[in-house]
Amino acid sequence: MKIASSECRELLRSHNHGVLCTVHPGRGVDAVPAVYVADDGFVAVPVDQVKAKTSSYLQRERNLEADPRATLLIEHWDLEDWTKLWWVRAGVRWEGHGADGHERAAALALRLSEVFPQYHDRPFSSILLLRVVAVTGWSAS
Repeated sequence: MKIASSECRELLRSHNHGVLCTVHPGRGVDAVPAVYVADDGFVAVPVDQVKAKTSSYLQRERNLEADPRATLLIEHWDLEDWTKLWWVRAGVRWEGHGADGHERAAALALRLSEVFPQYHDRPFSSILLLRVVAVTGWSAS
């Protein structure tokens, strides 16, 4: 059953991780697990120094610079009770490195450090600020 847009947005705000899908110029969809916070029509995905990686300039950032469109997919799975299944797909658009989003990104960075204890004393390399441009969802109940 289709989920109303307002409920999709509430599920997006009430969750904190999903799969971020960007577009790689050569191989197409590039999907990675990501933590996030959502508020007022925006999603903030941290580029952090918490996990080991080969570079602080991630492929998802390069992908968004080449094509600012992306999708964030969140879902709930219950092996025992399929009436509890749901998913929400948010079409998002990267806001770029402009100063317009600096204050919003800073506020969302603060929320990220509140939601995830791992970020309390660790700075972000940057925040990917994504504007939610569309939402759709489905629920089994």
